[in-house]
Amino acid sequence: MTAVARPRFPLILTILAVVQLGVLLALGVWQVQRMQWKEGLIAGAEAAAELPPVPLAEALKAENPEFRRVILTCRGLGAAPFVELQSIEDRDAGVRLVSACRPEGEEGAPTLLVDRGFVSAEISSRPSVNAADAMPVVITGVLRRAPAPSRLTPPPAEGRFYGRDAEAMARALKVEGPISPFTVFATTSTNPGWQALKPSAPPAAFTNNHLGYALTWFGLAVALIAFYAVLLRRRLTRKDTAS
Repeated sequence: MTAVARPRFPLILTILAVVQLGVLLALGVWQVQRMQWKEGLIAGAEAAAELPPVPLAEALKAENPEFRRVILTCRGLGAAPFVELQSIEDRDAGVRLVSACRPEGEEGAPTLLVDRGFVSAEISSRPSVNAADAMPVVITGVLRRAPAPSRLTPPPAEGRFYGRDAEAMARALKVEGPISPFTVFATTSTNPGWQALKPSAPPAAFTNNHLGYALTWFGLAVALIAFYAVLLRRRLTRKDTAS
């Protein structure tokens, strides 16, 4: 006599599959949200770049003043002490000169770091430094937040930095008092007579690969469903016989 064993429903396998499916879908949704957030940042940066420059104090009143074009006056900026930040621009190695500025006419405002521009490594000379210089210098620039350096960034040496560490730069420049979280990237020259200094604001470095990541997670979720369906079908149609 032959008995047919009724296959059991794979409860544990189903629970594991549901948990894994939930994780994959959650990761996919999170990447979609990240994509929307990144698109908002890109749109905001592009919109801010199209606005006319405004006084620094006015820009700082905005909820998010990053990427705003500003006008400010810094006394002695053309002859101010500076630190050098190792950089590459248009495949050309060099340094960016960074000085401190206490904006003119803004009593109580924190000191700002001003990125005065790029100097190619082929240029050995530097602008003269005179801490007593009080000549007002009016510049136009772009506000950017200073990103924290990574743990792999080498420490500064002899006034040269390898990461934009605003607090360390401020200490090297002997800044007293609070330092602004924003850096002004000058787009007009602080030293018009010295053509080797090229003022510029680096482009906003936004990468938006989140759609690809989302499709990857959702694709894995579909593959998991297909794999589970095949296993379930085989399990439920399998017949064990015993004599």
